[in-house]
Amino acid sequence: MRRRTLGIASALALTGLLAACGGDDTSTEGSGSSGSSQEALTFGTEGTYAPFSYHDEKTNELVGYDIDVAKAVGEQLGRDVEFSENNWDSLFAGMEAKRYDGIANQVSITAERQAKYAFSTPYTVSTGVVVTRADDTSVTSLADVAGKKSAQSTTSNWAQTATEAGATVEGVEGLTQAVTLLKQGRVDVTINDNLAVLDYLKTSGDTGIKIATTTPDTTEQGFVFRKDEAETAEQVSGALDALRADGTLAEISSKWFGQDVSGPAAG
Repeated sequence: MRRRTLGIASALALTGLLAACGGDDTSTEGSGSSGSSQEALTFGTEGTYAPFSYHDEKTNELVGYDIDVAKAVGEQLGRDVEFSENNWDSLFAGMEAKRYDGIANQVSITAERQAKYAFSTPYTVSTGVVVTRADDTSVTSLADVAGKKSAQSTTSNWAQTATEAGATVEGVEGLTQAVTLLKQGRVDVTINDNLAVLDYLKTSGDTGIKIATTTPDTTEQGFVFRKDEAETAEQVSGALDALRADGTLAEISSKWFGQDVSGPAAG
């Protein structure tokens, strides 16, 4: 599964209930190239996974990092873009049933998935980060976590990272609670995905914590398609390469995270 760094369990539970009752996907038109002569490019997405794919509280518009990247791809290809919303557990089934072409929802690229599906080149590269209080200078590498107390969701892979680094894990429900304990001095560090931390820092403006160092964990996310849409995946990859080269991906990344998370420029 793709790493779930933000708490959306209740939203997913509701969506899953609707799906179980036979509810249809919710389709939303995107803003690709208007008047396109080509068939629209359609993506499945959750619509409940901020800041990647969610509804703006004021306008109810489907927005997010993945949504902006998908629309930019459509503009590059001269195709309209449409979205079909569904819960995470049903996204792949919807794609396999050909209700949409691909999935735009931070799908991690793994060997197991590559054997079954066609992926675009990555449009997100995420890594683990160690977060400390802003005035703490004791952590400059993951090795410095040894002997410290780390606030972690006990079922997450980051709890395992902290334990293997020699930290004592203090169980929390999520990043917000971890940050609270950190700022109170009740723990020394917390380890999480950089995308979750960057989103928190950008939206909260919190200057009481900082990213002290990174971990070796790196994950790439891309658009995923059925094998019979391999040609579409290649076209999307070409569009992503062009968007990376002209700075569009970096611009979209900065809008949502305050820095470029789209990966290195093509060499």
